[in-house]
Amino acid sequence: MERHLSKAVLDGLTRRARSFITAHSIRIDVPPVGRLAEQWLALGVPPVEINRVKEYQERWGGLVLPPAPHYDGGPRYLDSDLPEGSPNEGWLYPAGTDRTATPYSFMIGPGGEFGVYGYRWTPLHRTVEGWVESVALAHHASMWARQVTRVTGDRVDEIALDGFEPVAEVKGMTDNWWRGNDSLVALYAGEAESLSAPSCRTMLIYSGLDDWGLYGGVRSPGIRHAKGSVNTP
Repeated sequence: MERHLSKAVLDGLTRRARSFITAHSIRIDVPPVGRLAEQWLALGVPPVEINRVKEYQERWGGLVLPPAPHYDGGPRYLDSDLPEGSPNEGWLYPAGTDRTATPYSFMIGPGGEFGVYGYRWTPLHRTVEGWVESVALAHHASMWARQVTRVTGDRVDEIALDGFEPVAEVKGMTDNWWRGNDSLVALYAGEAESLSAPSCRTMLIYSGLDDWGLYGGVRSPGIRHAKGSVNTP
């Protein structure tokens, strides 16, 4: 087990995410690709895809993050295995071990996206870093918000985000975060899309945030661009 995480894990992350990982994460031992590469080649997996898994294992393999507020906490730890797919459809590989028995798997997509695969492949964030940033931001926002409001299903459409700006570092796709004047808003729509279950859409609204709560050191306090406020239904 690695308590002091290597620089490679922290590279490319914001100050907020680096602090979060350093304080709240550990890294356990997971097997490298090693000799499995020969077996995977025999199964028709292209060498470039095997190298993607190797690189993922070297950087992220064994990283244990605290639970995310959705997806039953997200992966218990990051770990990969045999890629699946085809040259026409693209290749995906596992992103980590589930914490619970979920009806989907956490996967890495053809372009490095972090997502879930239920009835269909659904990318949540453009990169693994985006997923890590989202977990770190959820932890930060929950600590500093005066109120957290959960909105689900069709009621999500009633939340107007005029004047809000996307939080760039989470690299959102199906899931995303927005920053307003005194609020952070997280949308978790991956289950709804991957499982064809609109009722699973969930929005968390963290309100009553000051500059530190809104930015957490990622942007200088006192500099605000977003002007929106949330009126919950």
